[in-house]
Amino acid sequence: MGEAADPAPAVEAAAKGRVAPPMPWRTRLAVLAAGYVTDATRRADGTVNRRLLGVLDKGVAASATPRNGVASRDVVIDPAVPLRARLFHPAAGGAEDRRPLPVIVFFHGGGFAYLSAASPAYDAACRRIARHAGAAVLSVDYRRAPEHRFPAAYDDGLAALRFLDDPANTARDPPLDPSRCFLTGDSAGGNIAHHVARRYALDPSAFAAVRLAGLVAIQPFFGGEERTPAELRLDGAPIVSVPRTDWMWRAFLPPGADRTHEACSPDAAVAGIESAPAFPPATVVVGGYDPLQDWQRRYCDALRAKGKEVRLLEYPGAIHAFYVFPEFADAKDLMLRIKDIVAGSE
Repeated sequence: MGEAADPAPAVEAAAKGRVAPPMPWRTRLAVLAAGYVTDATRRADGTVNRRLLGVLDKGVAASATPRNGVASRDVVIDPAVPLRARLFHPAAGGAEDRRPLPVIVFFHGGGFAYLSAASPAYDAACRRIARHAGAAVLSVDYRRAPEHRFPAAYDDGLAALRFLDDPANTARDPPLDPSRCFLTGDSAGGNIAHHVARRYALDPSAFAAVRLAGLVAIQPFFGGEERTPAELRLDGAPIVSVPRTDWMWRAFLPPGADRTHEACSPDAAVAGIESAPAFPPATVVVGGYDPLQDWQRRYCDALRAKGKEVRLLEYPGAIHAFYVFPEFADAKDLMLRIKDIVAGSE
């Protein structure tokens, strides 16, 4: 793996018919299960069987007692919605460790429709991020489609920033530093992180304390009307499939909208940010076995066309959502990259 690494190994392997890298059988079963959850709970009428989903994706509780060095608690962002989040933070040490922590606002994946901050995979992933980065992680339990379409998830992301802008919420134990705030998410969560950054950057004066120091979009979910070479080449890849993503866009976009919509199209998603200096430096993570990779590269190109700082991290051997599987070496590498990004804001 390397920064802007050559994706040729993955392309060559896929050209020979491989749509996934070798992986341990336990990992392969977990990957298959992830796809099964979405397929089994997706109804033909465009709705989600939430009761069955609650059984298949049973959430785990927050834990004030540190697990692997990280404690967590659930917080209310906006009781009117209601909107909640899970706050993770490294366990307190001595007095020298009581400095306010940088904050990573995290948005989980799941095609805008699935999973939650309490999903086991994301609870564990956020713990790893908090531990490696030495930061607090605020994992937002945003409203999900199709019950709540665009722009509900983006509204909830901005509400999380307003929550951090209130000193009453950042002065608690542990104290948080909203002037060192990062937006992070994977898949649909990476899309949400971008759009929250865009909204913030178009009106940063609305925030007294929050300052965005960076955006980390992990395999962000963008799309369009056409099928890209990667989508065609990697038909049958783990986690992501064209039928699944087609359904997810229909569930999330406003009725009657096509994929030129700002929520979906990489080019439309960056509208207006050329005149928004508060848009943070972006790091975009791409996997060589991810069918969405062409859209993610288009997103990078769109940011650069607007004059924005963007760094591309490519993992040629990575599937979609690779980083939630800690047995992949690339998952550990990404945690260390996030650690470096956060440390660079000091």
